[in-house]
Amino acid sequence: MENPLLEVKAVDVFYGDIQALWSVSIQAARESIVALVGANGAGKTTLLRAISGLVRPRGGRILFSGKPILHLRPEKVVASGISLVPEGRRLFSQLTVMENLELGAYTPRARAGFSASLERAFALFPLLKARIRQIAGSLSGGEQQMLAIARGLMSQPRALLLDEPSMGLSPIVVKTIFELIQVLKKEKITILLVEQNIYQALKISDFAYVLKNGKVTLSGRGEELLADPDVKKAYMGTLE
Repeated sequence: MENPLLEVKAVDVFYGDIQALWSVSIQAARESIVALVGANGAGKTTLLRAISGLVRPRGGRILFSGKPILHLRPEKVVASGISLVPEGRRLFSQLTVMENLELGAYTPRARAGFSASLERAFALFPLLKARIRQIAGSLSGGEQQMLAIARGLMSQPRALLLDEPSMGLSPIVVKTIFELIQVLKKEKITILLVEQNIYQALKISDFAYVLKNGKVTLSGRGEELLADPDVKKAYMGTLE
């Protein structure tokens, strides 16, 4: 791949003495959707946390737009153009929709472009505009997920890391979330998607990696992995 936006090279991550990632290497092309799939405990969330600066790898390199970011603190990673929408949404549940969005725009560049970012968020999620003064914790699960993604977009990222965005949501809301991910790609945002819904993730991804026990065991274009008999066998329970 020529000139990828994001490169993870031979990254090892430990939690104490337990190794969670073993020489993991992935790439994400600019303006693409890259899926990370695998069973629970495979290391997918750990990889997103390593990219975001929330855990420090013991070995390897992480490059964003050709520049090393492994040494950066999480807030500097956000400032560089990477935003994480964590599993479980992690909203400030006692604050309003508007206050959550304001907190997503805490970098100097994001603050300078706050009005434009807010307008864009409301264009993507008109429902949030109608709920602007509502307490985040009182929103439905689907509305909270929309707010979490909108908050992630307020930092004006070039790469958005989505950790299980469809978890616990109704089928109709899941459909909306996956449609939105494709819209974000058209808006020139690179998406790194961790998702238990293997079928949907592979269906919309340009490229995908299968993780198992902290190692990349398979990679390829989304439609190729969707048709792969080994993937079908391993994840038949999650394919639709």
